[in-house]
Amino acid sequence: MGAQSAGPLVVGVDSSTQSTKTLVVDAETGEVLARGQAPHTVGGGPGKESDPRQWWRALGEALAQCGPAARQASAISVAGQQHGLVTLDAAGEPVRPALLWNDVRPARESARLIAEGGGPEAWAERTGSVPGPAFTVAKWAWLCAHEPAAAAATAAVRLPHDYLVQRLTGQAVTDRGDASGTGWWAGSTEAYDPEVLDRVGLTPSMLPRVALPGEAAGTVRTNELPLPHGALVAAGTGDNMAAALGLGLRPGQPVLSLGTSGTVYAVTTRRPADPTGTVAGFADARGDWLPLACTLNCTLAVDRVAALLGRDREAVEPGGDAVLLPFLDGERTPNLPRATGLLHGLRHDTTAGQLLQAAYDGAVFALLRALDQVSGPETAPGTPLLLIGGGARGRAWRETVRRLSGRPVVVPEAGELTALGAAAQAAGLLLGEDPAAVARRWGTTRGAEHPARERDDAAWERLTDTLTDGAALLGG
Repeated sequence: MGAQSAGPLVVGVDSSTQSTKTLVVDAETGEVLARGQAPHTVGGGPGKESDPRQWWRALGEALAQCGPAARQASAISVAGQQHGLVTLDAAGEPVRPALLWNDVRPARESARLIAEGGGPEAWAERTGSVPGPAFTVAKWAWLCAHEPAAAAATAAVRLPHDYLVQRLTGQAVTDRGDASGTGWWAGSTEAYDPEVLDRVGLTPSMLPRVALPGEAAGTVRTNELPLPHGALVAAGTGDNMAAALGLGLRPGQPVLSLGTSGTVYAVTTRRPADPTGTVAGFADARGDWLPLACTLNCTLAVDRVAALLGRDREAVEPGGDAVLLPFLDGERTPNLPRATGLLHGLRHDTTAGQLLQAAYDGAVFALLRALDQVSGPETAPGTPLLLIGGGARGRAWRETVRRLSGRPVVVPEAGELTALGAAAQAAGLLLGEDPAAVARRWGTTRGAEHPARERDDAAWERLTDTLTDGAALLGG
């Protein structure tokens, strides 16, 4: 476990699409004393599904890798992938595999719900977001339409992080951040929306209690994991909300995250409501708001293009006029759930390295288009972008962001920011402090600073024109 810790120990958990990561952290200093990681599997076929019980097994494996440090923790918090639909029977067992955030099969149900609910403007005003196919409400509507027996057998509906918190504590608890991605929690009232619940056949008793910021979900009541019985369990939150906590974000600081999905977000004190659906009006985990835009196709899509070209992911070359919109799995921003990748402008002298660079450009462009809407007036022009996620470690990703944004970029040294944010939430609960202030004390945004460079307006224009002119081929 290393040197003697200065303060009590806390555990931060990141339960993502691909794996569970755990960190044991000194609550006073932010020093990571132990870490673990265990993989998840996602089912193939037209949907994206996972058995929730494997998340629990992965949590146990990751904690076991932390050794004695996990057994000395005083508090734990779980951050989880947003939007996932976990259906439980009366005994608390999964009825079927969970539908994950990146399952775009509910596109038809999403469109129907938007129309029945008064259109995009009404949804944005009421809940803060227009419920695209990723949102849990659309997934539940899809289940009711396509698997009515499974829906009828469902006694309780949970998000991925709620499921883990319930198994830790025996309590059905969520938080406002993760709840704001369901489509049935209204930002306007900060409560479940009875009209939406009625429309999709849910009752409040089927849903977890929404804890207040800083409130505990309960204490560890299971003996299945290497954790102290009775340790405090925070309410937890969604993965993006946890990363915002991990960075100690203040209003006006934009973040661009490059992972399996790409996200751009910022904390704001004003409740967002974007009727175009580009920006989701999420709540954060503290009491403010976290307007966010998300793309489905980010690092995995670009890596797939690199593999098709037989090139290392960093082997990009400048120049050329080719445009590649790498919407390999449909897309969420822009909202094109049935889209495929689109390549335009290919010439005899186009090189493989230029094509790979075009894939980077297409992925980054989709995120940066939403940046101004997400940032809002609280963000001063020229404010550096915080670049996080696995892609932030890659030179090609970083330089593409600089070239297409025209902004300075800071790449924090701290990795595993979702798990670190969960640890900050646990530390805040334990110490009675604001978790974002805890993260700022830990210095989580320290890192390499890269100055602004002139924006590549020609590339931006090519991308804009191709997205507009290719609308019929992309097939919303």
